[in-house]
Amino acid sequence: MTIRTIIVDDESLARRGLELRLSAYEDIEIISQCTNGREALEKITELAPDLVFMDIQMPGLSGFDVVKNIDKNQLPMIIFVTAFDRYAVDAFDAQAVDYVLKPIDDERLKVALDKVRRNIDQEGKVNYTQRLMDLIISITGESPATIEGVMTGDGPAELERYPERLAIKDAGEITYVPVKEILWVEAAGDYMCVHAQGKVHILRSTMKELEKTLSPKIFQRIHRSVIVNLKRVEKVCSHTNGEYHLYLDCGSRLKMSRSYKDKIKHFGS
Repeated sequence: MTIRTIIVDDESLARRGLELRLSAYEDIEIISQCTNGREALEKITELAPDLVFMDIQMPGLSGFDVVKNIDKNQLPMIIFVTAFDRYAVDAFDAQAVDYVLKPIDDERLKVALDKVRRNIDQEGKVNYTQRLMDLIISITGESPATIEGVMTGDGPAELERYPERLAIKDAGEITYVPVKEILWVEAAGDYMCVHAQGKVHILRSTMKELEKTLSPKIFQRIHRSVIVNLKRVEKVCSHTNGEYHLYLDCGSRLKMSRSYKDKIKHFGS
């Protein structure tokens, strides 16, 4: 039996390394590789793979966010790829959900694939969705009702499309920033400076990618290099040359360039 497989990781070297390791297995067919969570959701829905290697710590939609939003009737086998610490790995073991740690060990990969082969039929998937839910609950602390609602299609549409937290990698650590706490984001090349909770977090992303990740009902671009949280804007004042100044509830002032002045209509919504 050929196992149709998708690799999901925002790091190109990690994707390439896993691809090379999987090439040693004749029954593994890599049908797609995805660089972010949103792309992964689209490809999983379109291609219906048997197996997904899912990086957890990705900007925007994390690996857990992706899993929560897959139709439970189309849920493939998941092998999580993680740099989590031993405590979190214990949660994977407790729920019998498979994983490989970064950097990937060849023997651990073999063990994970052997388990997939044993459980890939429908009988082996009994209670699999529940085990995934329990894992996500134990690690993220989200409520069972929220996760179950999204996975069964009964949750709010906003939860289905946009993450509640951004996963920001820095020096081997992952910081989870609640999206509702983000004040504004400004671009610096291929990095984003995320202003939230009195700190500036550096996120590796482009403005275009980040705009797709954040809900347009809450976040709007007001400058070619600035996105603002509309809910944190207290006052909008006209300025010279058709520009506007935005005053946030934290006391900060941002400039809206005249080419984005049509966004003002979003501030009252």
